[in-house]
Amino acid sequence: MAHHRSAKKRIRQTEKRTIVNRSRMSRIKTFVRKVEDALAQGDYDTARSAFVAAEPELRRGVTKGVLQLNTASRRISRLSRRVKALVPAAATV
Repeated sequence: MAHHRSAKKRIRQTEKRTIVNRSRMSRIKTFVRKVEDALAQGDYDTARSAFVAAEPELRRGVTKGVLQLNTASRRISRLSRRVKALVPAAATV
């Protein structure tokens, strides 16, 4: 247990930040899960629209400090590649 006032304050701040960061990560995971669900169903249009919504959330996670830049970039890249692989044959012409 902390004994100094500054250490006690840091504990309080950490608890608040933890709640906020968990909420942000949960939101990001929800957006990514929507893309993955659409990919699993093979629905290109839904996957594409879910990806368009998920990409800014991942980038926002970087600016808020809950994700590393390379981690977010990697996740975006992999999701994008999977969405593009679903493109219907008629749309590639």
